[in-house]
Amino acid sequence: MGCVKQLTEHPLADVRIRPFGSGDEARLRRMSDELSQGSLYTRFFSGTPRVPEPYVRKLGRLDHWDRDALVALHGDAMVGIAEYARVPSRPDEAEVAVLVADAWQRHGLGGLLTRLLLPLAARRGVTGFRAEVCSTNTGAIELIRHGWPSAHTVHDGGTSTFHLSAR
Repeated sequence: MGCVKQLTEHPLADVRIRPFGSGDEARLRRMSDELSQGSLYTRFFSGTPRVPEPYVRKLGRLDHWDRDALVALHGDAMVGIAEYARVPSRPDEAEVAVLVADAWQRHGLGGLLTRLLLPLAARRGVTGFRAEVCSTNTGAIELIRHGWPSAHTVHDGGTSTFHLSAR
Protein backbone atom coordinates (compact mmCIF):
# COMPACT_ATOMS: atom_id res chain seq x y z
CA MET A 1 0.00 0.00 0.00
CA GLY A 2 2.90 2.34 0.69
CA CYS A 3 4.07 1.90 -2.92
CA VAL A 4 0.67 2.89 -4.29
CA LYS A 5 0.59 5.99 -2.12
CA GLN A 6 4.10 6.93 -3.20
CA LEU A 7 3.22 6.54 -6.88
CA THR A 8 0.02 8.55 -6.66
CA GLU A 9 1.87 11.38 -4.95
CA HIS A 10 4.58 11.44 -7.61
CA PRO A 11 4.59 14.75 -9.54
CA LEU A 12 4.02 12.87 -12.82
CA ALA A 13 1.11 10.74 -11.57
CA ASP A 14 -1.48 12.88 -13.39
CA VAL A 15 0.53 13.35 -16.59
CA ARG A 16 -0.57 11.56 -19.77
CA ILE A 17 1.89 10.81 -22.58
CA ARG A 18 0.62 10.34 -26.13
CA PRO A 19 1.62 11.02 -29.75
CA PHE A 20 1.45 14.60 -31.01
CA GLY A 21 -1.94 15.00 -32.65
CA SER A 22 -4.98 17.10 -33.31
CA GLY A 23 -5.12 20.28 -31.27
CA ASP A 24 -1.52 20.02 -30.11
CA GLU A 25 -0.29 22.94 -32.20
CA ALA A 26 -2.53 25.24 -30.12
CA ARG A 27 -1.43 23.52 -26.90
CA LEU A 28 2.22 24.06 -27.84
CA ARG A 29 1.56 27.75 -28.51
CA ARG A 30 -0.06 28.04 -25.07
CA MET A 31 2.87 26.20 -23.50
CA SER A 32 5.04 29.15 -24.58
CA ASP A 33 3.52 31.06 -21.67
CA GLU A 34 5.01 28.46 -19.29
CA LEU A 35 8.55 28.77 -20.66
CA SER A 36 11.19 31.20 -19.44
CA GLN A 37 13.49 33.02 -21.84
CA GLY A 38 16.24 30.69 -20.61
CA SER A 39 14.25 27.57 -21.49
CA LEU A 40 13.40 28.93 -24.92
CA TYR A 41 17.03 29.89 -25.54
CA THR A 42 18.46 26.52 -24.53
CA ARG A 43 15.94 24.67 -26.73
CA PHE A 44 15.96 26.89 -29.83
CA PHE A 45 19.46 28.46 -29.51
CA SER A 46 18.04 31.94 -30.01
CA GLY A 47 16.38 34.67 -28.01
CA THR A 48 12.89 33.90 -29.27
CA PRO A 49 10.09 35.20 -27.03
CA ARG A 50 7.84 32.20 -27.80
CA VAL A 51 8.04 28.76 -29.38
CA PRO A 52 8.79 29.69 -33.03
CA GLU A 53 5.77 29.46 -35.31
CA PRO A 54 7.66 27.63 -38.13
CA TYR A 55 8.55 24.94 -35.57
CA VAL A 56 4.90 24.64 -34.47
CA ARG A 57 3.75 24.32 -38.10
CA LYS A 58 6.43 21.71 -38.82
CA LEU A 59 5.17 19.60 -35.93
CA GLY A 60 1.69 19.86 -37.42
CA ARG A 61 3.03 18.03 -40.49
CA LEU A 62 4.62 15.03 -38.77
CA ASP A 63 4.76 11.90 -40.90
CA HIS A 64 5.04 9.64 -37.80
CA TRP A 65 7.88 7.71 -39.43
CA ASP A 66 10.85 9.93 -40.23
CA ARG A 67 9.67 12.54 -37.77
CA ASP A 68 7.48 12.01 -34.73
CA ALA A 69 6.75 13.52 -31.34
CA LEU A 70 5.25 12.61 -28.00
CA VAL A 71 3.51 15.11 -25.76
CA ALA A 72 2.98 15.20 -22.02
CA LEU A 73 -0.38 16.57 -20.91
CA HIS A 74 -1.53 17.64 -17.48
CA GLY A 75 -5.27 18.01 -17.89
CA ASP A 76 -5.59 19.73 -21.25
CA ALA A 77 -2.31 21.65 -20.92
CA MET A 78 0.83 20.53 -22.72
CA VAL A 79 3.67 20.43 -20.21
CA GLY A 80 6.31 18.70 -22.35
CA ILE A 81 7.18 17.48 -25.80
CA ALA A 82 9.91 15.23 -27.18
CA GLU A 83 10.54 14.72 -30.87
CA TYR A 84 12.86 12.91 -33.19
CA ALA A 85 13.69 13.76 -36.79
CA ARG A 86 15.57 11.31 -38.98
CA VAL A 87 18.79 12.72 -40.47
CA PRO A 88 18.24 12.62 -44.28
CA SER A 89 21.86 11.76 -45.09
CA ARG A 90 21.93 9.02 -42.39
CA PRO A 91 18.55 7.26 -42.29
CA ASP A 92 19.56 5.14 -39.29
CA GLU A 93 20.20 8.28 -37.21
CA ALA A 94 17.81 10.87 -35.81
CA GLU A 95 18.08 14.15 -33.96
CA VAL A 96 16.21 14.20 -30.68
CA ALA A 97 14.94 17.25 -28.80
CA VAL A 98 12.92 17.78 -25.63
CA LEU A 99 11.09 20.81 -24.26
CA VAL A 100 9.50 20.85 -20.79
CA ALA A 101 7.49 23.68 -19.20
CA ASP A 102 9.50 25.38 -16.48
CA ALA A 103 7.30 24.23 -13.58
CA TRP A 104 7.71 20.61 -14.69
CA GLN A 105 11.49 20.64 -15.13
CA ARG A 106 13.63 18.49 -12.81
CA HIS A 107 10.75 16.15 -12.00
CA GLY A 108 11.74 13.42 -14.48
CA LEU A 109 9.39 14.42 -17.29
CA GLY A 110 12.13 14.98 -19.89
CA GLY A 111 13.63 11.60 -19.06
CA LEU A 112 10.25 9.89 -19.25
CA LEU A 113 9.47 11.42 -22.63
CA THR A 114 12.90 10.41 -23.92
CA ARG A 115 12.60 6.84 -22.61
CA LEU A 116 9.31 6.46 -24.47
CA LEU A 117 10.34 8.26 -27.68
CA LEU A 118 13.63 6.51 -28.44
CA PRO A 119 12.21 2.96 -28.59
CA LEU A 120 9.47 4.27 -30.88
CA ALA A 121 12.11 5.59 -33.29
CA ALA A 122 14.16 2.40 -32.92
CA ARG A 123 11.16 0.34 -34.07
CA ARG A 124 11.25 2.49 -37.21
CA GLY A 125 14.87 1.65 -37.97
CA VAL A 126 16.71 4.38 -36.07
CA THR A 127 19.77 2.92 -34.32
CA GLY A 128 21.47 6.09 -33.13
CA PHE A 129 20.52 9.54 -31.98
CA ARG A 130 22.18 12.88 -31.66
CA ALA A 131 21.22 15.72 -29.41
CA GLU A 132 22.58 19.24 -29.76
CA VAL A 133 22.52 20.83 -26.34
CA CYS A 134 23.34 24.38 -25.31
CA SER A 135 26.31 24.03 -22.95
CA THR A 136 24.45 26.02 -20.28
CA ASN A 137 21.53 23.56 -20.28
CA THR A 138 22.70 21.58 -17.26
CA GLY A 139 19.39 19.74 -16.89
CA ALA A 140 19.60 18.26 -20.39
CA ILE A 141 23.28 17.42 -19.96
CA GLU A 142 22.56 15.64 -16.67
CA LEU A 143 19.70 13.72 -18.29
CA ILE A 144 21.95 12.52 -21.11
CA ARG A 145 24.91 11.70 -18.87
CA HIS A 146 22.64 9.70 -16.53
CA GLY A 147 20.78 7.85 -19.30
CA TRP A 148 23.76 7.32 -21.62
CA PRO A 149 26.97 7.33 -19.56
CA SER A 150 28.96 6.17 -22.60
CA ALA A 151 27.55 8.82 -24.96
CA HIS A 152 30.15 10.27 -27.30
CA THR A 153 30.29 14.07 -26.94
CA VAL A 154 31.67 16.74 -29.26
CA HIS A 155 31.98 20.30 -27.90
CA ASP A 156 31.88 23.23 -30.30
CA GLY A 157 31.73 26.68 -28.74
CA GLY A 158 28.58 26.88 -26.65
CA THR A 159 27.09 23.66 -28.03
CA SER A 160 27.63 20.05 -27.04
CA THR A 161 26.55 17.36 -29.49
CA PHE A 162 25.85 13.99 -27.89
CA HIS A 163 25.76 10.78 -29.92
CA LEU A 164 23.49 8.24 -28.25
CA SER A 165 22.69 4.62 -28.96
CA ALA A 166 19.14 3.35 -29.22
CA ARG A 167 20.18 0.78 -26.59
